[in-house]
Amino acid sequence: MSFDTKRLYELLPAIYRIRDTEQGEPLRALLDIIAGQAAVLEENLDQLYDDQFVETCADWVVPYIGDLVAARALHHEAPALGSPRAMVANTIAYRRRKGTAAMLEQLAVDVTGWRSKAVEFFQLLATTQFMNHLRPQNMFASDLRHWRQLENVNAPFDEISHTVDTRHIANREGKYNIPNIGIFLWRLGAYRLSRSPAFRVSAKRYRFSPLGNDAPLFIHPEPEDALTRRTGPLTVPDPISRRKMDAALGDFYGIDRSLYIEGVPPENVVVCDLSKWGTFHGSPTDRVGIDPVLGRILFASAPSTPPLVTFHYGFSADLGGGEYERQNSYQMRAQPFDQVTAPALLQAALSAPTRGGAIQVTDSGRYEEALGLVVKPAEKIELRAANEQRPTLVLPGDFVISGGDETAEVTLNGFLITGGSLRVTAKLARLRLRHCTLVPGLALDGDGVAQQGDTPSLVVGPAVDTVDIDHCIVGGIRAETETKVELRNSILDATSPTGIAFAAAANVSPTSQPAAGGTLSVENCTVIGRVRARYLELASNSIFVAEPVTQDPWPAPIFIERRQTGCVRFCYLRYGSLTPRRYRCQPELEMATRIAAAEAAARKIFGPTYNLPEFERETIRQGVLPWLKPSFTSRHYGRPAYCQLRLRAPEQIRQGADDESEMGAFHALFAPQREINLRVRLDEYLRFSLSAGIFYVT
Repeated sequence: MSFDTKRLYELLPAIYRIRDTEQGEPLRALLDIIAGQAAVLEENLDQLYDDQFVETCADWVVPYIGDLVAARALHHEAPALGSPRAMVANTIAYRRRKGTAAMLEQLAVDVTGWRSKAVEFFQLLATTQFMNHLRPQNMFASDLRHWRQLENVNAPFDEISHTVDTRHIANREGKYNIPNIGIFLWRLGAYRLSRSPAFRVSAKRYRFSPLGNDAPLFIHPEPEDALTRRTGPLTVPDPISRRKMDAALGDFYGIDRSLYIEGVPPENVVVCDLSKWGTFHGSPTDRVGIDPVLGRILFASAPSTPPLVTFHYGFSADLGGGEYERQNSYQMRAQPFDQVTAPALLQAALSAPTRGGAIQVTDSGRYEEALGLVVKPAEKIELRAANEQRPTLVLPGDFVISGGDETAEVTLNGFLITGGSLRVTAKLARLRLRHCTLVPGLALDGDGVAQQGDTPSLVVGPAVDTVDIDHCIVGGIRAETETKVELRNSILDATSPTGIAFAAAANVSPTSQPAAGGTLSVENCTVIGRVRARYLELASNSIFVAEPVTQDPWPAPIFIERRQTGCVRFCYLRYGSLTPRRYRCQPELEMATRIAAAEAAARKIFGPTYNLPEFERETIRQGVLPWLKPSFTSRHYGRPAYCQLRLRAPEQIRQGADDESEMGAFHALFAPQREINLRVRLDEYLRFSLSAGIFYVT
């Protein structure tokens, strides 16, 4: 029974209510307090009931319920996955189906959060068959007429027979052997972009990507709920191949499928190889060619306006804006806001004299217009994309923010900005960028190459006190010495290790290098390019990829002028960087470890007071430098695996953060912990004598 103020008040005799009204309702105020406490008690009682079930209990209760079914806790909990609720809920089902492929797939999903596929490699061995148990599909030699089998060779859905491989599967070397089980994982996710205008190349040629670059389209994975259901090709976030889409168009094309062009029915779609574009000859005028590998569209007859496309692209994490949940990142949540929807002009809302505190773009449209924002004194403005939307701002020039005063604030949230820089000349207490992408190099060409790699994406004047950047992808930053720039969980990309990622805006001459920028703070970030700052307040769990240029006037690629204050911890920096005191940073930490080991071994021979000579120490240092450096799957913005650490990257970087996660922008994914957790669980649920290996598909 619910006890609110109205119900309790109505239980009083009418005479008391009349007298209470005459005296200003002090009794109602008292009952309001009592009702509030009763509501707290009622909610607590409801939660006590919910805490008896793993599906509805609070996170802190999950381990206790796990103890009831003897669900062993993992050695490393991955914060990105939250509580191990799914693992505890499915523990009994795991044990009932112990060792089966479907159960191992679900276990991998629950533990890592990544889509998975379990493969029993003994089924793919080329063996002499028993005549009473023939397997016609298990032929020693593959049939070259079956394109589907050939396309899946050595992939998770491989069906071709292989000879025995006796190497150890646990080291990701051998696969095809009788006791081997392979767990394939997809690290990339498929991110949706809805009703976005296609990029116009010519009258009949378009690209899906709003930036106009070639980019593969990804499968939108179908949900998997049952422990008994096996992973199929349509349940994982894989790039779409031309042959597979052509053979089963309905599995990929449609309103609720992986991709769709508004107004184009499936019967008009032709899957093509558009690497050389080409044209339609002798075909009906309503034909539309799609190349899912390059993300290109070819119309038989030119449309009057760019078509609206819905598709999925690949990326590693919720970073840089996208159609994912980011409601909690809003600065002004409860306040009313002005709405803008294409084809309306965004500049009209920015220039409105009665502008509210927040301006919200409600779609993932394309806004091609010159933008400028004049901030009023003491005004706090938030320009944001609606939750689960990602509009594209195509600038013909710089987006200039001016005006303001020492208390004014501006926030940008959820935008993809291309074509120009964000230039702030206003006087602001704080400029915030949340879940935004300021395209490195300002724009991309069709091949995905940055058009203006040396041009910064963000230029901040001296009147801005603090720039706060979180979960963003930005090009080079120019900030004056009076400004403090804070980066968290972001990528700062100057498009080249020799480019300038951070410095001051003003140049003495066009050919000179810029002076030191303001105060810099970097946490869980990947920085590509040289850095010159006045102060480095903090650098933590970050990767700095910087190389000197020929006749570099800077003393070092990472050059901090005031090195008496600040801290650099658990980071990778080029050897010889001039920074504040470093703590457990690479490659110095590995060098010190190897020198200490060599010195300890030498002291066993030459005595406890022996010290290695300097030339031997330098030899050890030079032996570490060639291999201990970050290695990325791709360093080019626009590629699905952009700034993702390779599996062959040194362990000192992949597990070098303060919590043993990876350094860099994807630190919060806790990828090493996910793999460790999965290995722990596989040891528990594999059948006797079987061995498992983990293989990453993306």
